[in-house]
Amino acid sequence: MKPVDIVERTSLVAGLYRQLELKPAETAIVTIDMHRGHLDMDVATMPAKPEDAKRVIGNAKQVLDFSRRLKIPVIHVVLVYRRIPGIGSEGMASPFWKAMHSAQGETDRLTPGRKSTVREHNVEGSPGTEIIAELHRDGDYVINNKKRLDCFYGTDLRQLLQTLGAKNLVLMGINTNTCVLNTSFTAFNYDYRVVVLSDCVASMYGDDLHVLGLQNVARCLGWVLSNEQLFEKLKETSDAVHA
Repeated sequence: MKPVDIVERTSLVAGLYRQLELKPAETAIVTIDMHRGHLDMDVATMPAKPEDAKRVIGNAKQVLDFSRRLKIPVIHVVLVYRRIPGIGSEGMASPFWKAMHSAQGETDRLTPGRKSTVREHNVEGSPGTEIIAELHRDGDYVINNKKRLDCFYGTDLRQLLQTLGAKNLVLMGINTNTCVLNTSFTAFNYDYRVVVLSDCVASMYGDDLHVLGLQNVARCLGWVLSNEQLFEKLKETSDAVHA
């Protein structure tokens, strides 16, 4: 297959940015799998690249601290698997995960160039299921029964968002092309305004799929913003309310 150039959509994305309005009172921040199983190299079972983990944690803390000052709710969604007799981890019920576990070798891993384990990833009670400490504060909401790639699937995320009155979802976390992208699709289908923060996402699968995820959101589903762009939009509407 020939290399594919990314279609030039800069003008369209700029126009969409001008149309975006984010009222803090209608916004929620959703962190996706920002746990030690991806981001703490000492215990990670499906690690992002160390430099990506450092970048994502630092940038996410900046956004979360800013958002809490505006009283924007923060929701952490975390994947946790039970152990099931005869199956092992709940993840092994997925035919693809089961095949991936069998297909992996010492050098041919799910995470390119880094050791990882599908079968032992984020098993209940393991340190990998813990949210990165710098990102969690009292008053945040935690949903820890995510089982698949979509944060809405099998969880009460939608009910919580409705209770909070959220119309805008700002997403961050791991992985850009799987859990973040899947959640973006569902949020779009529920008519939320979808924002993905490019500074606060990464993919353990590789930079190519990270770029794919961001392109898919920006051109099909919602807005891909930097931290500074998010702050600008929130400040615009916050200042207007207090004017």
